[in-house]
Amino acid sequence: MLKVKFELWNQSPEQLREDSLKAEHPRTRERLMALYEISRGQSATQVAKQTKRNPQTVMEWVHKYNQDGPFALNYQHSGGHPPLCLNP
Repeated sequence: MLKVKFELWNQSPEQLREDSLKAEHPRTRERLMALYEISRGQSATQVAKQTKRNPQTVMEWVHKYNQDGPFALNYQHSGGHPPLCLNP
């Protein structure tokens, strides 16, 4: 069974929920809330259905968190076009 190891990072499920509500970016909020739901007993598959994500993606979020902590789930823009520069 997939386990969120929040104790490693001096957190609790409630802290994950609070952090998800305070996170700046919607994707960071989604990831932290997913971990909260898993810590409450839902499976990655159940959370994936609710969030319309692939179960493997949700499992990757848990593994990232367990290995590198909550900051590993912060959204970072990757790829795409660079922002337009108004001042050269």
